[in-house]
Amino acid sequence: MEKIKTSASSSSGAFGGSTAAVIVLGMAGSGKSAFVQRVAARLRQQNIAPYLVNLDPAVTTIPYAANIDIRDTVKYKQVMKEYHLGPNGAIMTCLNLICTKFNQVVDFIKSRSEQCPYCLLDTPGQIEAFTWSASGSIITDLLASSFPTLITFIVDSVRAANPTTFMSNMLYACSILYRTKLPFIVVFNKADIIKPTFAMKWMNDFESFQEALDKNSISYMNDLTRSLSLVLDQFYQNLATVSVSSLTGEGIDDFLKLTQDCVKQYFEVYRPIYDQLLKEKADSLAKETTENLDKLCTVGKKVVDLASVLEIAPEIEKMHIGGVDQENSEDAMLSR
Repeated sequence: MEKIKTSASSSSGAFGGSTAAVIVLGMAGSGKSAFVQRVAARLRQQNIAPYLVNLDPAVTTIPYAANIDIRDTVKYKQVMKEYHLGPNGAIMTCLNLICTKFNQVVDFIKSRSEQCPYCLLDTPGQIEAFTWSASGSIITDLLASSFPTLITFIVDSVRAANPTTFMSNMLYACSILYRTKLPFIVVFNKADIIKPTFAMKWMNDFESFQEALDKNSISYMNDLTRSLSLVLDQFYQNLATVSVSSLTGEGIDDFLKLTQDCVKQYFEVYRPIYDQLLKEKADSLAKETTENLDKLCTVGKKVVDLASVLEIAPEIEKMHIGGVDQENSEDAMLSR
């Protein structure tokens, strides 16, 4: 694996010198890379330099100039060949390899915090390779422990027009939210093709979703989807959503406003929980260290008491350092 490479950028800070890390997730084909490109372009229009990180090792081209690109460090096809892996296995292995050096990525982002208030991280199209892997969790935790971090979940509005597909996306969003416990934004992309007003309506009105579901062919999937919609009703109430078009730029300003709200939420909700967990871990470690020292002192006292009642071995008056022959001759003289 090659050393991580980075390219510089400059602008002015916005979050008091603290970069907001935006992890962009979504199903394959939902438009994650195009979304990152559009958000970056909008920020540059406002004279704000974004810090862009590509974490997809299998992508051929990306529509933006990345400050850090995993493809510069880990070669996807070489990993497939060397480790005899398939496409998804190679992606996970590449993430595992970059994960071992991700502290360098964090340092690079920190070095540009004053100039780059936003760091956008584009993740692999195979969403499970990041969200359900150990490397994805480590990367997310490293970012969340260093920067105000939020999750952006991209939904393909065209595909989500089907109630069953919509429910699948929402269920996935719910699982990611409860796994990361980070501020969360659902972005309905491709608004230039179809306005995702139907999605907003389904989330706010249970009956309208049921009506749309009933229009589909009757099957056990409808019953399952109907049950899931009841379960997720509470989930929708506190979920931040926005409609955007990565092609035209529609809704990008609304998204940036939501990111500012998420940064506040990070400091008010997530960070205190994280600090409390750190404190509990430190207290637990200190308690364990004290207990181990007490055990060691007890064992040491017993050893000292035992040594005091044992016969003391005679002192060695002479050490033989002249070799075997000299040692044997000296022993013979002593025996006489």
